[in-house]
Amino acid sequence: MKIVVQRVKEAKVIVNKKIYNEIKQGFLIYVGIGNDDNREIVDKMVRKVINLRIMSDENDKMNLSLAQVNGSILAISQFTLYANTATGNRPSFTDAANHLKAQALYDYFVGELSKEIETKTGVFGEYMEIESTNDGPVTILIDL
Repeated sequence: MKIVVQRVKEAKVIVNKKIYNEIKQGFLIYVGIGNDDNREIVDKMVRKVINLRIMSDENDKMNLSLAQVNGSILAISQFTLYANTATGNRPSFTDAANHLKAQALYDYFVGELSKEIETKTGVFGEYMEIESTNDGPVTILIDL
């Protein structure tokens, strides 16, 4: 499982030219599910996100978790995180999980996050436009 976490002041996902979901302060997370991923890996990733201390404290240090600042998450499915460009210029996505497995684990990831942090999503498998205002910018890649 690979995720990209961006600390944002705001983010929104647009589907079919309409705002589908949006958040204010929080994390915009791009979520990639791989062939070898399972619920145990997703559980570890959920704990990592919940406890990630990249929000600024009163001294402007990255020291607080998302819960401590009452932030939200916008989680976007992103199989392209598994792009392999080792040979040639056209990426291969053979390391990405198939649609059914990826959607099941993505839904599980979102459901587990939602138990502790307000979590919104895009539409799995749909073409989406993402707009965000990065904060910092702070971008963290987590690969489990």
